[in-house]
Amino acid sequence: MRKLYIALLCAGILAACSKKENKSVYFLSPEEGTNVSLGKTIALKLDIEAGSFDSIQYLVDTINAGSRKDTTPVDFATTNSTLGTHIITAKVFKGGAAEEVTTNIVVLPSAAPVKYSYSVVNTFPHDTSSFTEGLEYKDGVIYESDGLKGESTLRIASLETGKVIKKIDLAPQYFAEGITVIDDKIIQITYQEGVGFVYDKRTLQKLKEFPYQAGREGWGLAFDGNKVLNSDGTNNIYYLSKDTYQKEKTLEVYDNKGAVKNLNELEFIEGRIFANVWMTNRIVIINPANGAVEAELDMSSLYPEADDINSDAVLNGIAWDEKGRRLFVTGKKWDKLFEIKIKKD
Repeated sequence: MRKLYIALLCAGILAACSKKENKSVYFLSPEEGTNVSLGKTIALKLDIEAGSFDSIQYLVDTINAGSRKDTTPVDFATTNSTLGTHIITAKVFKGGAAEEVTTNIVVLPSAAPVKYSYSVVNTFPHDTSSFTEGLEYKDGVIYESDGLKGESTLRIASLETGKVIKKIDLAPQYFAEGITVIDDKIIQITYQEGVGFVYDKRTLQKLKEFPYQAGREGWGLAFDGNKVLNSDGTNNIYYLSKDTYQKEKTLEVYDNKGAVKNLNELEFIEGRIFANVWMTNRIVIINPANGAVEAELDMSSLYPEADDINSDAVLNGIAWDEKGRRLFVTGKKWDKLFEIKIKKD
């Protein structure tokens, strides 16, 4: 066994040496995939023999970060960087020829999310037949998208009683996901079917269909007053045209530890994006300017009885009453919908 270990170790060393011999230049700093707090200054430095080159040009993404004619590092401040992955390139010039070598960093928020608490203001009935995928409060009623293939519906319900006022069934091939309300219309997307629907808000009559192509799957929707926001279970939030529902830009979401994945049901509340993190009791509050998670809510104690329903009965429903400044949350198959008040301790 000892001989085998030594042989494998030697083979690994030889492979590493062989790999290094194939390239003449390496990044000493930063190492590939290094997490960097926003605002921190990092050194850009190559492992290269002095006198073996004429000059080095460093670029972060496509922006010139500085040049050197020796091996001293270039300092790069991330103060104005966007969050997420950035490609760092060094162009090494020698006798009119250039060799390129790359590495990358991941810029993260410098501060951990603030942990907010909450209190329950009111508790309302909720229809347990609804596998909640999207939730909206408008004009005194609840609009809800109810998922599962073969069982999906779009419904209007009374907040006070939980009773369904009006409901339509989707065709059995569709798994309904997020919804948002824009003026007199409801926009709804589907999970993996690549299609979305537009309905009349009052009658729930389907007005048209549109191709959904923004994300890998359709998850959550919200409206910020200008663009439709859309999640797909990654750490991306897509901005869609409110007229064509096609993707226009992408916001990557990070906290101080890394990418925040499984973003699901969305709501836009007073300049911030609220998002359920799927299969958790966590709601994150996102700055739309840079994708940083600024705060979070641990909702574990809100409805522990959900564990007795089934493993899919997770928190997934956020609705905002803009006029009354009320925040509502619920979950899949829950029999309760809660009005909560956030406490910024």
